[in-house]
Amino acid sequence: MLTLRTPGVGGPYCDGIDRRTFLRIGALGMGGLTLPGLLAAEAASPAPGGPRTRGGRHKSVIMVYLSGGLSHHDTFDMKLKAPKEIRGEFEPIATRIPGISVSEHLPKIAAILDKVAVLRAVTGLRDEHSSFQNLTGYPMALAQRDGKPNFGSVIARAQGPVDPRVPPFVDLFPIMQHKPYNSSGAGLLGQAYNPVKVNSEDLAIMRHEVVPPDRSRSRHDLLAQFDQIRRSLDSAPLESMDASYRNAFSVLSTSRVAQAMDLTREDPRLRDRYGHGSARHLGDGAPMWNDQLLIARRLVEAGVRCVTVAYGFWDTHGNNFGHLRKHLPLFDTGISALIEDLHARGLEQDVTVVVWGEFGRTPKINKDAGRDHWAPVSSALLAGGGMKVGQVLGATDAQGAYAVSGQTHYLDVLATIYHNLGLDPHSFIPDKSGRPMPLLPGSARPIDRLV
Repeated sequence: MLTLRTPGVGGPYCDGIDRRTFLRIGALGMGGLTLPGLLAAEAASPAPGGPRTRGGRHKSVIMVYLSGGLSHHDTFDMKLKAPKEIRGEFEPIATRIPGISVSEHLPKIAAILDKVAVLRAVTGLRDEHSSFQNLTGYPMALAQRDGKPNFGSVIARAQGPVDPRVPPFVDLFPIMQHKPYNSSGAGLLGQAYNPVKVNSEDLAIMRHEVVPPDRSRSRHDLLAQFDQIRRSLDSAPLESMDASYRNAFSVLSTSRVAQAMDLTREDPRLRDRYGHGSARHLGDGAPMWNDQLLIARRLVEAGVRCVTVAYGFWDTHGNNFGHLRKHLPLFDTGISALIEDLHARGLEQDVTVVVWGEFGRTPKINKDAGRDHWAPVSSALLAGGGMKVGQVLGATDAQGAYAVSGQTHYLDVLATIYHNLGLDPHSFIPDKSGRPMPLLPGSARPIDRLV
Protein backbone atom coordinates (compact mmCIF):
# COMPACT_ATOMS: atom_id res chain seq x y z
CA MET A 1 0.00 0.00 0.00
CA LEU A 2 1.36 3.42 -0.93
CA THR A 3 1.80 5.97 1.87
CA LEU A 4 1.98 9.71 1.29
CA ARG A 5 3.38 11.90 4.05
CA THR A 6 2.09 15.40 4.61
CA PRO A 7 4.82 17.82 5.72
CA GLY A 8 4.26 19.96 8.75
CA VAL A 9 1.26 18.03 10.00
CA GLY A 10 1.42 15.95 13.15
CA GLY A 11 0.18 15.26 16.63
CA PRO A 12 -1.04 11.90 17.84
CA TYR A 13 -4.57 11.20 18.98
CA CYS A 14 -5.18 9.91 22.47
CA ASP A 15 -5.20 6.35 21.15
CA GLY A 16 -1.58 6.80 20.12
CA ILE A 17 -2.21 6.67 16.38
CA ASP A 18 -0.70 9.61 14.49
CA ARG A 19 -3.56 9.98 12.03
CA ARG A 20 -2.63 13.45 10.70
CA THR A 21 0.75 12.51 9.27
CA PHE A 22 -0.23 10.08 6.60
CA LEU A 23 -2.71 9.40 3.84
CA ARG A 24 -2.94 5.85 2.63
CA ILE A 25 -4.02 5.01 -0.89
CA GLY A 26 -7.15 2.89 -0.54
CA ALA A 27 -8.38 4.66 2.61
CA LEU A 28 -8.01 8.41 2.23
CA GLY A 29 -8.00 10.17 5.61
CA MET A 30 -8.09 13.85 6.39
CA GLY A 31 -8.06 14.32 10.14
CA GLY A 32 -10.39 11.35 10.49
CA LEU A 33 -12.48 11.84 7.35
CA THR A 34 -12.38 8.56 5.45
CA LEU A 35 -14.06 8.22 2.11
CA PRO A 36 -14.26 4.53 1.11
CA GLY A 37 -17.92 4.60 2.08
CA LEU A 38 -18.48 7.59 -0.19
CA LEU A 39 -16.30 6.71 -3.17
CA ALA A 40 -16.45 2.94 -3.34
CA ALA A 41 -20.11 2.61 -2.37
CA GLU A 42 -21.21 4.29 -5.58
CA ALA A 43 -19.75 1.36 -7.49
CA ALA A 44 -20.37 -1.43 -5.00
CA SER A 45 -23.72 -0.53 -3.44
CA PRO A 46 -27.12 -1.43 -4.80
CA ALA A 47 -28.75 1.17 -6.98
CA PRO A 48 -30.06 4.16 -5.04
CA GLY A 49 -33.43 3.37 -3.62
CA GLY A 50 -34.92 1.74 -0.58
CA PRO A 51 -37.98 2.83 1.35
CA ARG A 52 -39.30 6.29 0.58
CA THR A 53 -41.90 8.28 2.46
CA ARG A 54 -44.41 10.89 1.53
CA GLY A 55 -42.85 13.63 -0.59
CA GLY A 56 -40.08 11.22 -1.68
CA ARG A 57 -38.21 11.35 1.62
CA HIS A 58 -36.13 8.42 2.76
CA LYS A 59 -36.13 6.57 6.06
CA SER A 60 -33.13 7.13 8.32
CA VAL A 61 -31.80 6.69 11.84
CA ILE A 62 -29.78 8.77 14.29
CA MET A 63 -28.17 6.77 17.08
CA VAL A 64 -26.77 8.66 20.08
CA TYR A 65 -24.39 6.42 22.02
CA LEU A 66 -23.81 7.42 25.67
CA SER A 67 -20.28 6.23 26.30
CA GLY A 68 -19.75 4.81 29.77
CA GLY A 69 -23.34 3.92 30.65
CA LEU A 70 -25.81 6.51 32.00
CA SER A 71 -27.41 5.97 35.42
CA HIS A 72 -31.03 4.92 34.90
CA HIS A 73 -31.86 5.56 38.56
CA ASP A 74 -31.03 9.25 38.30
CA THR A 75 -32.68 9.94 34.94
CA PHE A 76 -35.60 7.88 33.61
CA ASP A 77 -36.27 5.19 36.23
CA MET A 78 -36.17 6.91 39.60
CA LYS A 79 -36.94 4.82 42.67
CA LEU A 80 -38.65 7.28 44.96
CA LYS A 81 -39.62 4.79 47.67
CA ALA A 82 -36.23 3.10 47.90
CA PRO A 83 -33.77 3.83 50.72
CA LYS A 84 -31.60 6.91 50.21
CA GLU A 85 -28.53 4.82 49.38
CA ILE A 86 -30.45 3.64 46.32
CA ARG A 87 -32.82 6.52 45.64
CA GLY A 88 -30.03 9.09 45.41
CA GLU A 89 -30.08 12.87 45.65
CA PHE A 90 -32.37 13.99 42.84
CA GLU A 91 -36.06 14.81 42.96
CA PRO A 92 -38.63 13.77 40.34
CA ILE A 93 -40.62 16.10 38.09
CA ALA A 94 -43.83 15.44 36.20
CA THR A 95 -43.80 14.87 32.43
CA ARG A 96 -46.23 15.13 29.53
CA ILE A 97 -47.17 11.48 30.15
CA PRO A 98 -49.58 11.40 33.11
CA GLY A 99 -48.19 9.56 36.11
CA ILE A 100 -44.64 9.36 34.72
CA SER A 101 -41.77 11.30 36.25
CA VAL A 102 -38.12 11.83 35.37
CA SER A 103 -35.17 13.52 37.04
CA GLU A 104 -35.43 17.18 37.96
CA HIS A 105 -32.43 17.80 35.71
CA LEU A 106 -34.38 16.79 32.59
CA PRO A 107 -37.17 19.40 32.40
CA LYS A 108 -37.01 19.84 28.60
CA ILE A 109 -37.25 16.13 27.92
CA ALA A 110 -40.08 15.95 30.47
CA ALA A 111 -41.94 18.58 28.43
CA ILE A 112 -41.75 16.53 25.22
CA LEU A 113 -42.02 13.02 26.66
CA ASP A 114 -45.24 12.54 24.69
CA LYS A 115 -42.94 12.40 21.63
CA VAL A 116 -40.66 9.76 23.20
CA ALA A 117 -40.84 6.10 24.14
CA VAL A 118 -38.93 5.31 27.33
CA LEU A 119 -37.63 1.76 27.67
CA ARG A 120 -37.11 1.15 31.38
CA ALA A 121 -36.17 -2.52 31.16
CA VAL A 122 -33.49 -3.03 28.52
CA THR A 123 -31.84 -6.39 29.13
CA GLY A 124 -29.28 -8.75 27.59
CA LEU A 125 -26.28 -6.43 27.66
CA ARG A 126 -22.99 -7.61 29.10
CA ASP A 127 -20.84 -5.73 31.60
CA GLU A 128 -18.61 -4.56 28.78
CA HIS A 129 -17.30 -1.04 28.36
CA SER A 130 -17.65 -0.90 24.58
CA SER A 131 -19.95 0.29 21.83
CA PHE A 132 -19.95 -3.05 20.01
CA GLN A 133 -23.18 -4.44 21.47
CA ASN A 134 -25.05 -1.23 20.65
CA LEU A 135 -23.58 -0.94 17.15
CA THR A 136 -23.34 -4.55 15.99
CA GLY A 137 -25.63 -6.55 18.25
CA TYR A 138 -22.73 -8.70 19.46
CA PRO A 139 -20.14 -8.53 22.27
CA MET A 140 -16.83 -6.98 21.26
CA ALA A 141 -14.72 -10.16 21.19
CA LEU A 142 -17.24 -12.05 19.06
CA ALA A 143 -17.84 -9.05 16.76
CA GLN A 144 -14.12 -8.61 16.16
CA ARG A 145 -13.46 -12.32 15.70
CA ASP A 146 -16.31 -12.88 13.25
CA GLY A 147 -16.25 -9.52 11.47
CA LYS A 148 -19.75 -8.51 12.58
CA PRO A 149 -20.60 -5.21 10.87
CA ASN A 150 -21.78 -1.95 12.35
CA PHE A 151 -25.54 -1.64 11.86
CA GLY A 152 -24.93 1.47 9.75
CA SER A 153 -22.76 -0.57 7.41
CA VAL A 154 -25.56 -3.11 7.12
CA ILE A 155 -27.94 -0.32 6.13
CA ALA A 156 -25.42 1.00 3.59
CA ARG A 157 -24.98 -2.47 2.08
CA ALA A 158 -28.66 -3.34 2.02
CA GLN A 159 -30.04 -0.05 0.74
CA GLY A 160 -27.18 1.89 -0.84
CA PRO A 161 -27.09 5.68 -1.13
CA VAL A 162 -30.21 7.76 -1.52
CA ASP A 163 -28.19 10.17 -3.66
CA PRO A 164 -24.85 9.26 -5.31
CA ARG A 165 -23.37 12.47 -3.88
CA VAL A 166 -24.31 11.49 -0.33
CA PRO A 167 -22.89 8.51 1.60
CA PRO A 168 -25.48 6.28 3.25
CA PHE A 169 -23.60 6.12 6.57
CA VAL A 170 -21.81 8.96 8.39
CA ASP A 171 -20.12 8.37 11.74
CA LEU A 172 -19.55 11.38 14.01
CA PHE A 173 -17.77 9.40 16.74
CA PRO A 174 -14.49 11.03 17.71
CA ILE A 175 -11.40 8.97 18.47
CA MET A 176 -11.84 8.22 22.18
CA GLN A 177 -9.09 7.31 24.60
CA HIS A 178 -10.85 4.16 25.75
CA LYS A 179 -10.56 2.30 22.46
CA PRO A 180 -13.59 -0.04 22.82
CA TYR A 181 -15.87 3.03 22.92
CA ASN A 182 -14.88 3.84 19.35
CA SER A 183 -17.08 3.06 16.40
CA SER A 184 -16.78 -0.30 14.68
CA GLY A 185 -16.52 -0.76 10.94
CA ALA A 186 -18.10 -2.83 8.21
CA GLY A 187 -16.33 -6.07 9.14
CA LEU A 188 -16.95 -8.85 6.64
CA LEU A 189 -19.08 -6.59 4.48
CA GLY A 190 -15.87 -4.97 3.25
CA GLN A 191 -14.33 -1.51 3.32
CA ALA A 192 -16.77 -0.13 0.77
CA TYR A 193 -19.38 -0.06 3.54
CA ASN A 194 -17.31 1.58 6.25
CA PRO A 195 -18.80 4.87 7.39
CA VAL A 196 -17.60 8.26 6.29
CA LYS A 197 -15.98 9.47 9.51
CA VAL A 198 -15.87 13.14 10.40
CA ASN A 199 -14.37 14.84 13.44
CA SER A 200 -14.04 18.41 14.68
CA GLU A 201 -11.06 19.31 12.51
CA ASP A 202 -12.84 18.16 9.38
CA LEU A 203 -15.80 20.38 10.21
CA ALA A 204 -13.47 23.39 10.24
CA ILE A 205 -12.14 22.38 6.82
CA MET A 206 -15.63 21.92 5.43
CA ARG A 207 -16.74 25.29 6.75
CA HIS A 208 -13.85 26.88 4.86
CA GLU A 209 -12.37 28.31 8.02
CA VAL A 210 -8.96 30.00 7.86
CA VAL A 211 -6.18 27.48 7.30
CA PRO A 212 -2.68 28.38 8.53
CA PRO A 213 -0.21 28.89 5.67
CA ASP A 214 1.89 25.86 6.61
CA ARG A 215 -1.21 23.64 6.52
CA SER A 216 -2.22 25.12 3.18
CA ARG A 217 1.24 24.43 1.75
CA SER A 218 1.02 20.87 3.05
CA ARG A 219 -2.18 20.27 1.14
CA HIS A 220 -0.73 21.72 -2.04
CA ASP A 221 2.35 19.52 -1.60
CA LEU A 222 0.12 16.50 -1.13
CA LEU A 223 -1.82 17.21 -4.30
CA ALA A 224 1.46 17.68 -6.12
CA GLN A 225 2.53 14.22 -4.95
CA PHE A 226 -0.62 12.75 -6.45
CA ASP A 227 0.10 14.50 -9.74
CA GLN A 228 3.69 13.28 -9.73
CA ILE A 229 2.64 9.69 -9.08
CA ARG A 230 0.04 9.88 -11.82
CA ARG A 231 2.59 11.14 -14.33
CA SER A 232 5.30 8.65 -13.38
CA LEU A 233 3.19 5.48 -13.39
CA ASP A 234 1.17 4.73 -16.49
CA SER A 235 -1.39 2.08 -15.55
CA ALA A 236 -5.12 1.74 -15.82
CA PRO A 237 -5.68 0.95 -12.09
CA LEU A 238 -3.73 4.04 -11.07
CA GLU A 239 -5.70 6.22 -13.47
CA SER A 240 -8.90 4.92 -11.92
CA MET A 241 -7.51 5.51 -8.44
CA ASP A 242 -6.45 9.00 -9.43
CA ALA A 243 -9.99 9.87 -10.47
CA SER A 244 -11.36 8.60 -7.18
CA TYR A 245 -8.99 10.69 -5.15
CA ARG A 246 -9.69 13.83 -7.14
CA ASN A 247 -13.34 13.18 -6.38
CA ALA A 248 -12.41 12.73 -2.73
CA PHE A 249 -10.73 16.10 -2.51
CA SER A 250 -13.65 17.77 -4.26
CA VAL A 251 -16.00 16.29 -1.65
CA LEU A 252 -14.41 18.49 1.00
CA SER A 253 -15.70 21.64 -0.68
CA THR A 254 -18.56 20.72 -2.99
CA SER A 255 -20.57 17.83 -1.55
CA ARG A 256 -23.96 18.04 0.05
CA VAL A 257 -22.35 16.45 3.09
CA ALA A 258 -20.09 19.47 3.53
CA GLN A 259 -23.06 21.79 3.22
CA ALA A 260 -25.03 19.79 5.77
CA MET A 261 -22.18 20.14 8.23
CA ASP A 262 -21.97 23.90 7.80
CA LEU A 263 -24.02 25.19 10.74
CA THR A 264 -23.59 28.80 9.62
CA ARG A 265 -26.43 27.95 7.24
CA GLU A 266 -28.77 27.39 10.19
CA ASP A 267 -30.84 29.98 12.01
CA PRO A 268 -28.70 31.00 15.02
CA ARG A 269 -31.79 30.76 17.20
CA LEU A 270 -32.18 27.07 16.35
CA ARG A 271 -28.51 26.43 17.02
CA ASP A 272 -28.92 28.10 20.40
CA ARG A 273 -31.94 25.91 21.08
CA TYR A 274 -29.77 22.82 20.60
CA GLY A 275 -27.15 24.21 22.97
CA HIS A 276 -23.48 24.24 22.10
CA GLY A 277 -21.24 22.31 24.45
CA SER A 278 -17.66 21.61 23.45
CA ALA A 279 -15.57 19.31 21.26
CA ARG A 280 -13.38 18.63 24.32
CA HIS A 281 -13.56 15.00 25.42
CA LEU A 282 -14.89 14.10 28.86
CA GLY A 283 -12.84 11.50 30.69
CA ASP A 284 -11.80 8.77 28.29
CA GLY A 285 -15.12 9.00 26.46
CA ALA A 286 -16.89 11.38 24.11
CA PRO A 287 -17.44 15.12 24.23
CA MET A 288 -20.80 16.77 24.83
CA TRP A 289 -20.87 18.74 21.62
CA ASN A 290 -24.47 19.51 20.75
CA ASP A 291 -23.52 20.82 17.32
CA GLN A 292 -23.22 17.16 16.35
CA LEU A 293 -26.87 16.53 17.16
CA LEU A 294 -27.89 19.36 14.84
CA ILE A 295 -25.44 18.14 12.19
CA ALA A 296 -27.02 14.68 12.46
CA ARG A 297 -30.44 16.13 11.68
CA ARG A 298 -28.99 18.08 8.74
CA LEU A 299 -27.24 14.97 7.41
CA VAL A 300 -30.35 12.79 7.36
CA GLU A 301 -32.22 15.65 5.71
CA ALA A 302 -29.47 15.75 3.07
CA GLY A 303 -29.91 12.06 2.29
CA VAL A 304 -27.79 10.11 4.77
CA ARG A 305 -29.52 6.95 5.96
CA CYS A 306 -27.62 6.44 9.22
CA VAL A 307 -25.75 8.86 11.50
CA THR A 308 -24.03 7.76 14.70
CA VAL A 309 -23.05 10.19 17.46
CA ALA A 310 -21.00 9.44 20.59
CA TYR A 311 -22.14 11.77 23.34
CA GLY A 312 -20.73 12.45 26.77
CA PHE A 313 -19.03 10.34 29.42
CA TRP A 314 -21.28 8.65 31.96
CA ASP A 315 -18.99 6.20 33.76
CA THR A 316 -19.74 7.70 37.17
CA HIS A 317 -17.94 5.43 39.64
CA GLY A 318 -17.36 8.52 41.76
CA ASN A 319 -19.20 11.82 42.23
CA ASN A 320 -22.18 10.52 40.28
CA PHE A 321 -24.52 13.28 41.40
CA GLY A 322 -22.06 16.14 40.94
CA HIS A 323 -21.25 14.91 37.44
CA LEU A 324 -24.90 14.55 36.48
CA ARG A 325 -25.84 17.96 37.94
CA LYS A 326 -23.22 19.50 35.70
CA HIS A 327 -23.86 17.58 32.50
CA LEU A 328 -27.51 16.45 32.42
CA PRO A 329 -28.81 19.96 31.61
CA LEU A 330 -26.85 20.05 28.33
CA PHE A 331 -27.94 16.50 27.50
CA ASP A 332 -31.53 17.55 28.25
CA THR A 333 -31.23 20.57 25.97
CA GLY A 334 -29.68 18.74 23.03
CA ILE A 335 -31.81 15.59 22.98
CA SER A 336 -35.08 17.50 23.44
CA ALA A 337 -34.09 19.96 20.69
CA LEU A 338 -33.33 17.14 18.24
CA ILE A 339 -36.71 15.51 18.82
CA GLU A 340 -38.59 18.82 18.63
CA ASP A 341 -36.72 19.79 15.48
CA LEU A 342 -37.63 16.56 13.69
CA HIS A 343 -41.29 17.15 14.52
CA ALA A 344 -41.13 20.78 13.42
CA ARG A 345 -39.76 19.65 10.05
CA GLY A 346 -42.31 16.87 9.61
CA LEU A 347 -39.64 14.17 9.89
CA GLU A 348 -41.04 12.30 12.88
CA GLN A 349 -42.36 9.53 10.60
CA ASP A 350 -39.08 9.21 8.72
CA VAL A 351 -36.23 9.52 11.23
CA THR A 352 -35.75 7.07 14.10
CA VAL A 353 -33.80 8.38 17.11
CA VAL A 354 -32.20 5.98 19.60
CA VAL A 355 -30.41 7.23 22.73
CA TRP A 356 -28.69 4.60 24.89
CA GLY A 357 -25.46 3.34 26.42
CA GLU A 358 -23.79 0.00 27.05
CA PHE A 359 -25.44 -0.68 30.44
CA GLY A 360 -27.01 0.96 33.50
CA ARG A 361 -25.54 1.73 36.94
CA THR A 362 -25.73 -0.09 40.25
CA PRO A 363 -28.73 0.46 42.51
CA LYS A 364 -26.53 0.97 45.56
CA ILE A 365 -24.43 4.12 45.75
CA ASN A 366 -20.79 3.28 46.52
CA LYS A 367 -18.43 4.83 49.08
CA ASP A 368 -17.27 7.41 46.51
CA ALA A 369 -20.81 8.73 45.95
CA GLY A 370 -20.83 6.92 42.62
CA ARG A 371 -22.65 4.11 40.90
CA ASP A 372 -20.77 1.22 39.32
CA HIS A 373 -21.51 -0.87 36.22
CA TRP A 374 -24.85 -2.66 36.12
CA ALA A 375 -25.57 -4.84 33.10
CA PRO A 376 -28.84 -6.59 34.14
CA VAL A 377 -31.00 -3.60 33.22
CA SER A 378 -30.79 -0.11 31.76
CA SER A 379 -32.96 2.56 30.13
CA ALA A 380 -33.14 3.83 26.56
CA LEU A 381 -35.03 6.53 24.67
CA LEU A 382 -36.60 6.02 21.23
CA ALA A 383 -38.39 8.64 19.16
CA GLY A 384 -39.64 9.26 15.63
CA GLY A 385 -39.64 6.53 13.01
CA GLY A 386 -43.43 6.48 12.93
CA MET A 387 -43.37 4.61 16.25
CA LYS A 388 -46.06 4.64 18.92
CA VAL A 389 -44.39 7.06 21.29
CA GLY A 390 -45.67 8.80 24.41
CA GLN A 391 -45.39 5.65 26.49
CA VAL A 392 -43.11 3.91 28.97
CA LEU A 393 -42.31 0.27 28.28
CA GLY A 394 -41.17 -2.12 30.97
CA ALA A 395 -40.62 -1.86 34.69
CA THR A 396 -37.90 -2.75 37.16
CA ASP A 397 -38.11 -3.88 40.76
CA ALA A 398 -38.22 -1.54 43.75
CA GLN A 399 -34.44 -1.08 43.65
CA GLY A 400 -34.10 -0.67 39.88
CA ALA A 401 -31.95 -3.79 39.76
CA TYR A 402 -33.87 -6.22 37.55
CA ALA A 403 -36.67 -6.18 35.02
CA VAL A 404 -40.01 -7.38 36.41
CA SER A 405 -42.25 -6.75 33.39
CA GLY A 406 -42.17 -5.66 29.76
CA GLN A 407 -38.45 -6.22 29.32
CA THR A 408 -36.83 -5.35 25.99
CA HIS A 409 -33.77 -7.27 24.87
CA TYR A 410 -31.19 -4.91 23.44
CA LEU A 411 -31.23 -6.84 20.15
CA ASP A 412 -34.88 -5.88 19.82
CA VAL A 413 -33.86 -2.23 19.74
CA LEU A 414 -31.66 -2.90 16.73
CA ALA A 415 -34.40 -5.02 15.16
CA THR A 416 -36.79 -2.09 15.57
CA ILE A 417 -34.33 0.22 13.80
CA TYR A 418 -34.10 -2.15 10.85
CA HIS A 419 -37.87 -2.54 10.77
CA ASN A 420 -38.37 1.22 10.71
CA LEU A 421 -36.01 1.49 7.75
CA GLY A 422 -37.88 -1.19 5.86
CA LEU A 423 -35.41 -4.01 6.48
CA ASP A 424 -36.35 -7.47 7.73
CA PRO A 425 -34.07 -8.05 10.75
CA HIS A 426 -34.17 -11.79 9.96
CA SER A 427 -32.99 -11.40 6.39
CA PHE A 428 -29.49 -11.99 5.04
CA ILE A 429 -27.05 -9.83 3.11
CA PRO A 430 -23.97 -11.05 1.24
CA ASP A 431 -20.59 -10.40 2.79
CA LYS A 432 -17.59 -9.38 0.66
CA SER A 433 -17.13 -13.02 -0.39
CA GLY A 434 -20.77 -13.41 -1.37
CA ARG A 435 -21.68 -15.57 1.60
CA PRO A 436 -25.03 -14.80 3.29
CA MET A 437 -24.76 -12.95 6.59
CA PRO A 438 -27.76 -12.53 8.94
CA LEU A 439 -28.62 -9.00 9.98
CA LEU A 440 -29.25 -10.11 13.58
CA PRO A 441 -29.60 -13.35 15.55
CA GLY A 442 -32.91 -15.09 15.00
CA SER A 443 -34.16 -14.21 18.49
CA ALA A 444 -34.28 -10.47 17.72
CA ARG A 445 -37.75 -9.01 17.16
CA PRO A 446 -39.04 -5.49 16.54
CA ILE A 447 -40.69 -4.09 19.66
CA ASP A 448 -44.39 -4.85 19.16
CA ARG A 449 -45.73 -2.01 21.29
CA LEU A 450 -43.74 0.51 19.28
CA VAL A 451 -44.22 -0.65 15.70
